[in-house]
Amino acid sequence: METVRGESCSQPSEDDSQPEDSLSVTDVSVEVATVDAMLNKLCKKYSRRRRRAKKLKKKKKQRLSLQNMVLLITVVVFIVVVIMWALLWVFTFRRESNSGVYFAGTFRVANVEFIPEYRHADSSEFVSMANQIQHVVSKVYRTSSISKLYKHTVISDLSNNDKGGVLVYFWMIFEVPRLKTPTVCEECVSAILRDSVLTSLKNRSSVGFLLDLPVDIDSILINVALRSDYTLTASGSECVDKLYAGLPGVKVPLNVFSSWGGLSCHMKLTSAPGSIIRLTVNSLNIEPSDCIYDALTVYDALLPMRAKTLHSLCESVRVPVSLVSTSNVMLLFFRLAQGNKSFRGFFQAVPEEECLSVTEIPAAAGEAGEITSPFHPSLLPPLCSCTWRLQTQSSSLGVALKFQNYILSPKDLTPCKQGWWKINEVIYCGSYVSHVTVFRVLESSVEVVFRCSSRSAEQPFSATYSSFNISQPCPEGHFLCSTGLCVKKERRCDGIDDCQDESDEVFCSKPVKNCGDSSPLHPLYVCNGEKDCPNGRDESNCTQETWCSGIWYQCSSGSCILKKNAKCDGEPDCLDRSDESDCDCGHPMPIKRVIDTAAPQERVVGGVNAVEGEWPWQVSLHFSGHLYCGASVITSEWLISAAHCFSKDRLSDPRQWMAHLGMLTQGSAKHVAEIRRIMVHEYYNARNFDYDIALLQLRKPWPSSLAPFIQPVCLPATSQTLTESHRCWVTGWGYRSEQDKVLPTVLQKAEVSVLSQSECKRAYGPVSPRMLCAGVSSGEQDACRGDSGGPLSCRSSESGRWFLTGIVSWGSGCGRPNFPGVYTRVAKFIGWINSHIYN
Repeated sequence: METVRGESCSQPSEDDSQPEDSLSVTDVSVEVATVDAMLNKLCKKYSRRRRRAKKLKKKKKQRLSLQNMVLLITVVVFIVVVIMWALLWVFTFRRESNSGVYFAGTFRVANVEFIPEYRHADSSEFVSMANQIQHVVSKVYRTSSISKLYKHTVISDLSNNDKGGVLVYFWMIFEVPRLKTPTVCEECVSAILRDSVLTSLKNRSSVGFLLDLPVDIDSILINVALRSDYTLTASGSECVDKLYAGLPGVKVPLNVFSSWGGLSCHMKLTSAPGSIIRLTVNSLNIEPSDCIYDALTVYDALLPMRAKTLHSLCESVRVPVSLVSTSNVMLLFFRLAQGNKSFRGFFQAVPEEECLSVTEIPAAAGEAGEITSPFHPSLLPPLCSCTWRLQTQSSSLGVALKFQNYILSPKDLTPCKQGWWKINEVIYCGSYVSHVTVFRVLESSVEVVFRCSSRSAEQPFSATYSSFNISQPCPEGHFLCSTGLCVKKERRCDGIDDCQDESDEVFCSKPVKNCGDSSPLHPLYVCNGEKDCPNGRDESNCTQETWCSGIWYQCSSGSCILKKNAKCDGEPDCLDRSDESDCDCGHPMPIKRVIDTAAPQERVVGGVNAVEGEWPWQVSLHFSGHLYCGASVITSEWLISAAHCFSKDRLSDPRQWMAHLGMLTQGSAKHVAEIRRIMVHEYYNARNFDYDIALLQLRKPWPSSLAPFIQPVCLPATSQTLTESHRCWVTGWGYRSEQDKVLPTVLQKAEVSVLSQSECKRAYGPVSPRMLCAGVSSGEQDACRGDSGGPLSCRSSESGRWFLTGIVSWGSGCGRPNFPGVYTRVAKFIGWINSHIYN
């Protein structure tokens, strides 16, 4: 029988069967049934195999997909790890391996004779001594806890003074990973040297042994330095001059000129032992820049050591300035940027001044003589001492010292920073002021001892001495001020600060208004812009010329008129019309917008949100990218702020500050400007915030196209008088309360009232006449932290212009009842401001 072939599992057709023999139907049926069963069986088996194969294939695919996924993840993780290690190496290990730390130091080697050859670094004697000292210092640090970081020591100079021995100036270099920088801090490096000497001190002597080298432990001084200072003063540098003044009084000329390429050089000055160096700067032509780009820095050493900085000149000098060293060495460092810059001057050896005198004061009235600071008129050196003994001819007569720009105050727990005084066993601290003071001693015999106490050179002082009647210090009919001055009694409570500390103007009863009779009106009511008399007598003839004092307005011609608030009031009052010049200020054009009164307002001690363009002179000062203080625009390139914002060293660098102008919401400033220089008032007192004012010059003026958003505020006249009609507002982005930790984003404004000086003194005790108080009795409206340096703006009722009346300075907390905010009184500084911005 032939097997039927087919390509599919289906029933065969009739044409496919061609029997050759005759078979029964039964046989055929049986055969057909058997073939069908076999085909079905084969088909089922084939189908099962195909299904099994598909399952196996699917499982295999799943297995391969999982393997690929694992492999892919492994590769990605590997790549990420490699990248992270690469970044870690670039930004950490690589950076750590190339960090050099430099120190400049000095100490005195005792019991060693100084020879002239030591002044020359190329002499064999210098090389021999330098190698010996270098070997000792290196051995100390190579056996110390930081030996692995120590690289080497370089001896820069050898000098001598009247104490004998040899003064050594040296550099030390360390290779320090940045993560380990605190290991080689200034105090740590100095302590290693001191400890090495300390172990050998005997018999209360300050001289011990640094290995085999006798060193005066009190002379050890080490300061962190810059790499650039090291490279500029290193041996062989072409930018180091060494000059010597051997003969007393002989002037050694100093002339430096900078080409267009700029200049950074050092001059090392030395004089004979037993003398000191007086440097005179006749002229210095530089670009003002806060000593960042152009500067002359004078050091009281032969290396640029921070603790030995005598003085820095950051502006051009046209009137000669002189200063003295504390020993027979001095270093001048010139940094002159591109441009034609020059320095002319000289130095000379002068004998150390013996400041001791005994004087008998005659009984006759009037000034009998003068005492001056050491080396007057040179700047005061950091170290000096004077003793004056003054004697009157009668036990009824005391001694009066009249200072021109200086005041003595009883010493408290804080150290004296501008002069230490002992007068008949009582200690006082001196400080600089801008007015005359008189110090009275109620004894006939007086010993006055003065010690310099500043870290750097200070302004000189002078005082005339005279005798006075102890029982009646002031002449008949005069009033004794707290400053020691005597003023006529009729000048008390006349509105003029004759005492220079307002002691003649506080706690005065309100004067009577003599409106009807012919007697003169009190100056308080005359031409103050407010109608005090019904007949208008007080506001008539206000352009009439009068004698000049701080209470009347002074025209540019020098003449004075009765009108106090004549500046920019819209009416020419001076004959030269100077009162209406420079009046493009204080006239904002706020962009009105609808404010949802139902929405909660951000409040800064009683403040509300300002609107766009409402306070166009408001400035936000950012230090290192963060809001720190406020300021006000006064010209296209000058801002005014508070001195205490910049009083610390790190805050005095203008490169760290940015001014945000024309801004309502933080981050939306119309103009962001770099600060070119910061000018803090030279008499600023960080202890009591007196003279708390500073000027900031922008690197580039703000564009005039931004006038709707940025505008100067008007500066007041020195005669500015505030009345009840004046409205005053304090503005800023400061905290909303003492406890607040989140600054508002929108500029806040709060209306406050200016208080009388009597009320101000009742709240705080002694406040200077350069301060004013403003607030409300409840304390609900006030400035707070972050507002410092910002404006207290008062609107003139005559012209509608806004004047900068105050600068946010200090206060007792924020928003406390009966403790108003204290502001710098801008009217007291108009002369100082104009002398700098229009110089």
